[in-house]
Amino acid sequence: MTVSTTVRAAVFRGNDGDRLAIEQLQLAEPETGEVRISVRAAGVCGSDRHVIDGEWQVPLPAVMGHEAAGVVDAVGVGVQSLAVGDHVVVAWHQGCQRCGDCVSGKPWACSRAKSNDSLLPDGTTRWSTADGSPAYPYLAVGAMSEAIVVPEFAAIRIDERVPFDVASLIGCSVGTAYGAVVNNASVVAGEAAVVVGAGGVGTSIIHALKLAGANPIIALDISDEKRALALGAGATHALESGADAAEQIAALTDGGADVAFEAIGRSRTMAQLPSLVRAGGRVVFVGLPKEGDTVELDGLALAYDGKTVIGSNYGAWAVSSFVDGLFVDQAAVA
Repeated sequence: MTVSTTVRAAVFRGNDGDRLAIEQLQLAEPETGEVRISVRAAGVCGSDRHVIDGEWQVPLPAVMGHEAAGVVDAVGVGVQSLAVGDHVVVAWHQGCQRCGDCVSGKPWACSRAKSNDSLLPDGTTRWSTADGSPAYPYLAVGAMSEAIVVPEFAAIRIDERVPFDVASLIGCSVGTAYGAVVNNASVVAGEAAVVVGAGGVGTSIIHALKLAGANPIIALDISDEKRALALGAGATHALESGADAAEQIAALTDGGADVAFEAIGRSRTMAQLPSLVRAGGRVVFVGLPKEGDTVELDGLALAYDGKTVIGSNYGAWAVSSFVDGLFVDQAAVA
């Protein structure tokens, strides 16, 4: 008989009823190579909104959330890298750990990953509803719950001084943004950069660009508040989005930026991105659009000007290599 624990979770059952409700679910004990985590903080990502707004289809009922941080409170057989009491960040993209992409440090490219289907690597779920039917943790995490079960490799130990609310964002928003700058775009000091969309991921991209030494860093957004946040995050300029954005950026960068990032996930702004960079520049699609969206690009202009279009999935990083050993100065978390 499977032993389970009753937990409260934010559950989405579709748009034909309540959009999101707190329910009691059964969470099975961790199996071989798995850990259970008491969730202390969960972020809200645009990907969660895509599901709730009906723009992405996932197995239902879905335990929402995929940005989680917490404390390990149980371990399954064979777990070696973690112990009860460890503070951890959770990775939502859970590769098979065996294919060529996984072993070469590219788990985000694993074609065998089950996490996009809200399943653990073995193709199952540890969740069930009151009537015994399965429930599915969104992106194999289900962060908006009192506790979760994930593979050992998807829980990365962090320093206990890192606040949980900060740590939860590292597993997706911050990590995705940092990886887009460092791994996908390979930004170097002195390059001019543009960020379209100054939300959570966009401001994280700005932080990463500042760390990389980019200059100038130009943010585009329609919101006065978000433009102010962008300047606080390290942007040197914050412009209101509009038809003349390309001309303004060209004037600030002597002909166009070296690299531009789209952090919204809208086909219109994605199509605009190549116009913001100079010949030989790079554009990086970080924001995720709704299912079925297409983006129209001028193929001749891209080829003639030698511009590169880059798709960024999870910042092209291995979560453990970025998060493992995360340490912050005591004064920063006091």
